[in-house]
Amino acid sequence: LLAFGQAEGQWQRVVAEFIEHLAPHPRDDVVAAIQAYSRYLWADQTRHKHWRHRIGEARRHIVQNACAELCAKAGQPTPAPELCHAIADRYNAVHEAELRMFPGAHETLDRLKELGVKLALVTNGAGPPQRKKVVRFALEHRFDHIQIEGEHGFGKPEEQAYRHAMQALGVGPKDTWMIGDNLEWEVVAPQRLGIYAIWYDGYGIGLPPDSPIRPDRIIRSLPELLP
Repeated sequence: LLAFGQAEGQWQRVVAEFIEHLAPHPRDDVVAAIQAYSRYLWADQTRHKHWRHRIGEARRHIVQNACAELCAKAGQPTPAPELCHAIADRYNAVHEAELRMFPGAHETLDRLKELGVKLALVTNGAGPPQRKKVVRFALEHRFDHIQIEGEHGFGKPEEQAYRHAMQALGVGPKDTWMIGDNLEWEVVAPQRLGIYAIWYDGYGIGLPPDSPIRPDRIIRSLPELLP
C-alpha cells in the first residue's frame, strides 16, 4: 500500500548534505557502502526481526558500520559516531516525508469493501510507528482487521501471523488472497498454507533472475485487484 520511494536516490541526496565531512570519499562510494551493509543486515531473518522493531537504531547501525568499513579499506580514520547518527537521522526524516500511498490504494480498498470483501492489514515492525502510519494514511476504517507485529507479538513470515489474520476474518486459506511486495512474506510463506499469493510489483522490477518463487499472480497496480 505504501510507496517508500527509491532508497538509493534518498541516500544520494542525504549523503550529499554531509559530503564535506566524509572526505576524501566520493558520495557514490559512501552510498554504495551503506547499501551493501544494509543488504547484509536485512538478508538474515534473525537480524531482520531484531532490527525492524528499532528502525531508527538500525539505520544508525548501518551507516556507522558502512562508514567504518569504507574508511578501514582506505586506511582512513573512522568518522565520529555523531556524524554517522546525523546522516542516518536525516535519512529517516527524508524517508518518512516522502512516504506515499501507491496510486489507487484508497480507491481499491474502498471498492473491495463495497463489494463485501473482508480486508486485513498484516504488517511487521514496532507498534507505535506502524500504528502512526495507519492513522496518517487513513487506513483504520478501511480494514476489518489490523494486525501489527509489535502489537501482537508475531509477524510475517511466521505461520501464526497468517492464521491469526484469517481467524479474525472468519475465513480459511482457500478463501484468502495475500497481496504484498515481499516474495518471502507474501508469496512463499502464504503458499505453504494454501493461500493464493499475489506479488505486488509496484516498481515494475520483475522477479529476480532464476528465482524459484512463483507467485499465483503478479500485479503492477492495486486497481488490478478489482473485478
